[in-house]
Amino acid sequence: MALRVLDMALRRQLAAQVIGKREIVGYGWNGTACYYDRADYPMAAVRCRQPTNEINNLQQKEKKTFAEMQAPTGEFKTHFGVGLLFTAMAIWVAIFMNLFVYDELSITFDEEHKKDQLKRMLDCEMNPHPMLPAIIISQNLDESVLKTS
Repeated sequence: MALRVLDMALRRQLAAQVIGKREIVGYGWNGTACYYDRADYPMAAVRCRQPTNEINNLQQKEKKTFAEMQAPTGEFKTHFGVGLLFTAMAIWVAIFMNLFVYDELSITFDEEHKKDQLKRMLDCEMNPHPMLPAIIISQNLDESVLKTS
């Protein structure tokens, strides 16, 4: 405990040589006299200037609470709106592409062609999958498609 007090006294003495007549007004970041301002360390550890009438007037204005500093600004609404705008634009581009750019699906996507392709896969044993027969049975495909020649 005594070493901690001695360490803090030495730090303040060394900081006093660097900061001059400016006040140490807060704990700072890790107990150091730093100027970094963060939300979890809301006040700077050292005043930025030596005390003058102007600084004293500013000190009266800075007496705001931590809750006021953390009050919501409503900025999320802008971000949410821009996100929705880009989402809407992407949907409109997709609709435009489907209507004017892409061709119709080829004939090979018909059910009849899919069944023929499945029959060829089973006959040639291409990429055999152990669950493929169970999947075929569960889908109630025609017996004529499953018959092997």
